Parts: sequence; C-alpha cells; structure tokens
Amino acid sequence: MPIKNNKLINNRISRSVVQGFTLMEVLVAVIVLSIGLLGLASLQAVGLRNNQSALLRSQSTVLAYEAVDRMRANRSAALNGNYNTDFSTSALTCVSNPTLSGTIAQIDLIQWKNSLACSLPSGDGKIERGTGNLFTISVRWDDSRGQQSAQIFTVTTQL
Repeated sequence: MPIKNNKLINNRISRSVVQGFTLMEVLVAVIVLSIGLLGLASLQAVGLRNNQSALLRSQSTVLAYEAVDRMRANRSAALNGNYNTDFSTSALTCVSNPTLSGTIAQIDLIQWKNSLACSLPSGDGKIERGTGNLFTISVRWDDSRGQQSAQIFTVTTQL
C-alpha cells in the first residue's frame, strides 16, 4: 500500500523527506571543527607566550651569573665594594658601543648593565654585598607578555 506525498512507499522513506539532512550534518561538522581549531590556536598562543617568558628567565639567569664571574675575576675590587650598584632610577637603553672608561669594576658594571638593557625588556640589575663575602645579584625585567609584568631573578654567592 503505497502512500504518496513523502510518506512510506514500500517500507522506505522517500528521497524528498531526507533532502537537506546532509547539509545539516556538514554544517554541524564545520562548527565543531571551527571550535576545535580556535582552541588549538589559543593553545598555540599560550605556548608561545610561555616560551618567551622562559627565554627571558634563562637570559636573566645567564646575565646574573655573568656578573658573578666578573666579580670573581676582580675579587679584590668586589670585596672593596666597587661592584655595589642599585637599580637605575630611569630606564636603561641599549647602546651598541658603550663608552668604556674608569676602573675594571666600572667598565664591568657598564658592560653588564648594557647587556641587561639589550637582552631583556626594561632590563636592569643590582649588586649588593651582604655579611662577610656574600653578594646578592638581582636582575629585573618586564615580562608583561607572560604571567606577571615585573620579574626579578636573584642569586646569592660567596666570593
């Protein structure tokens, strides 16, 4: 008993009933795929931001230990307080060929501060002598692309 007008014909659904159903499946699939791709793009952006932040932390570590090496190479001047310096009151600028004059300790500080300014965004450093032969080297930079805007890496060493 055949039924007309998109009804059952010999226990089968006619073609006109399912027209457009495939188009709906494709539309849903495209929406699901686009949401997944947006999630992947977000994941990539977070990964890049964290990698940049890790690079800056690594550079600050290297630069802090560079100051320690400079002080160990000129130990007597370091023990006399010639390497003591505070954070700059104004932002440091990167100079391709800084003017170098003065004692070895002064030249070391000029080169180190310039390296901080060239390698780190808003990079600056501080060296202070504690009790005995203990020295604390602090490196500060702006990590506004990362999780916190201001970062400080500190290392304490004994000469």
